[in-house]
Amino acid sequence: MIDRTELWIVIIGLGLGSFGLRFAFLGLVGDRPIPAWLMRHLRYTAVSVLPALIAPLIVFPPANDGQPEPVRLTAAAVALAVGFYFKNPLLAMLFGAITLVGGLYWFG
Repeated sequence: MIDRTELWIVIIGLGLGSFGLRFAFLGLVGDRPIPAWLMRHLRYTAVSVLPALIAPLIVFPPANDGQPEPVRLTAAAVALAVGFYFKNPLLAMLFGAITLVGGLYWFG
């Protein structure tokens, strides 16, 4: 069990860190134009964050005690293929979700 004082120190520290990170970009350099090379790299932020959030759930699913299962791997492959072919992340997520739900219903 964590001590209440330690908990509040962690919460306040994380809040200050989060504020500091945002202030560094919005408060200090928010009125300046962003260079083209940086804007080019920032376009890929969402594309890299979504797979980073989902990949551990596919490779080590907690619902299956960390053992990869074919249904989740198939749903990920379908989402990857649809996203690559159509260049539409929402369509990829939709097809991946349909494959996952259908596979869990059919085989689960």
